[in-house]
Amino acid sequence: MTTTTIRLPTTKGTLETFQLSAPRDFPKRPSQSFNRIAYSAAHVVADPRADVDPWLDCAIDWDATIAYRQHLWRLGLGVAEAMDTAQRGMGLDWPTSLELIRRSLDAARDTPGALIASGAGTDHLAPNAATSVDDVVRAYEEQVGAIEQLGGRIILMASRALARVARSAADYERVYDRILSQVREPVIIHWLGDMFDPALAGYWGSADPMAAMEVALGVINANAAKVDGVKISLLDKDKEIAMRRQLKPGVRMYTGDDFNYAELIAGDAVGHSDALLGIFDAIAPAASAALAALASGDRARFDAILEPTVPLSRHIFKAPTRFYKTGVVFMAYLNGLQDHFVMVGGQHSARSLRHLAELFRLADRAGLLGDPPLAAARMRPLLALHGVEG
Repeated sequence: MTTTTIRLPTTKGTLETFQLSAPRDFPKRPSQSFNRIAYSAAHVVADPRADVDPWLDCAIDWDATIAYRQHLWRLGLGVAEAMDTAQRGMGLDWPTSLELIRRSLDAARDTPGALIASGAGTDHLAPNAATSVDDVVRAYEEQVGAIEQLGGRIILMASRALARVARSAADYERVYDRILSQVREPVIIHWLGDMFDPALAGYWGSADPMAAMEVALGVINANAAKVDGVKISLLDKDKEIAMRRQLKPGVRMYTGDDFNYAELIAGDAVGHSDALLGIFDAIAPAASAALAALASGDRARFDAILEPTVPLSRHIFKAPTRFYKTGVVFMAYLNGLQDHFVMVGGQHSARSLRHLAELFRLADRAGLLGDPPLAAARMRPLLALHGVEG
């Protein structure tokens, strides 16, 4: 048995011998500037040696976490900091998020051309602490102010507290109008669907996505001077395109669609989406190479690079979608970008062995296991932990 042959469980529960293929030779740096803005929502690297209770406490390996961001910047990708990919509100609390933002901003200043924007939300509020819209406004103001004081740009995250206390679309309009009137620089508004976070169901005041979209568009277009763009994560390309076509000129659409990102970024005769994607963390070398190809006018190469990454992304983001972070961190572990598969909040246990084995196969088919012997060597201890000899 060679070092690039491994026994993996199948979807039927049996074992098969899987031969890894040669990786694709993606450039270490982009060959040219992109003609799309592309943020990767970056994950955090846990500190597995910290003496904490993983379900309750958050311990970060700061050196490895910042090194990962430098990896993304070298590939020409921006960093969307302290977002849900970093387990924001799902293991990563606000004090640790602010420290993460501070450290990342410091690193960005030392990295020529580094693009970074950071998430501001209301997640420091205890579940029952917000009883009114005014409580939500004050919470947003606190986080926005803290990030701006560090010199950061804002991604205005969706608020669980607002989803809980709002009684109508007017409440959403009031909160967003108030915050947008105060920000120093144009922000990215993040509309995260309830498939990513069930606590955000009915956001913008309606369970009907199209009715919700009308409210969001009203807020964005009324405050266009304060909005760089909107990132929507609804996993529905038609809704994204419909919204994209109704944005005021100068307001960008940042796709958050981890199912259909390739065609949305490529665009159509009317327009295109820029990107703010969790999957770009896991497929960063391919994303960088594809974006460079698109910028050079080579749509065929763009498609050829990204097409095999789509099945991988759809698998990582399959329902329950909120557990996608497990697959993102697993990819970093397999590729030697961190030396363990331990996550904040114990979330490395959120996906099954069969799920991770299929991820391994799909990553191989996409050419994204950069060192196949290393990937196989790192997969085997996980198999052994589950009683499988790989």
